[in-house]
Amino acid sequence: MATVKLLSDDELSTEARAVFDDIRKTRNSDFVNNFWRALAHDPKTLRRTWESIKEVMAPGALDPKVKEMLYVAVSVAHGCSYCIHSHTASARAKGMTDAEYQEMLAIVGMAAETNRLVTALGVPVDDAFLVGAPAGGKQEP
Repeated sequence: MATVKLLSDDELSTEARAVFDDIRKTRNSDFVNNFWRALAHDPKTLRRTWESIKEVMAPGALDPKVKEMLYVAVSVAHGCSYCIHSHTASARAKGMTDAEYQEMLAIVGMAAETNRLVTALGVPVDDAFLVGAPAGGKQEP
């Protein structure tokens, strides 16, 4: 349950309305989800967050589907149900298959397990993994 009222379009400030207009234009959709409606109480945070999301999720070196899948993976790691659902829907809309989703979840689960083991065991990072290490992982004397 929300801890703030989700603002309807009629309740938006002028500043928040401008951000919602940009969300609709950028996404080519009339739908503005509950995340943005909750943030609309603070137009500065709404605008900053929207501008950052637009920049980070824009086309770049990573394919848009991969970006959404990474967002899902981090959301799973952080336990954010809302983000898991919204970005899974977005990844599916960008072509993620059920097989890709299941494989990604297996990787997230495996990484979580090995991260906990490495942390608990205090395993030091191998020199071969450090930036500037000789190619092939071989260490020079």
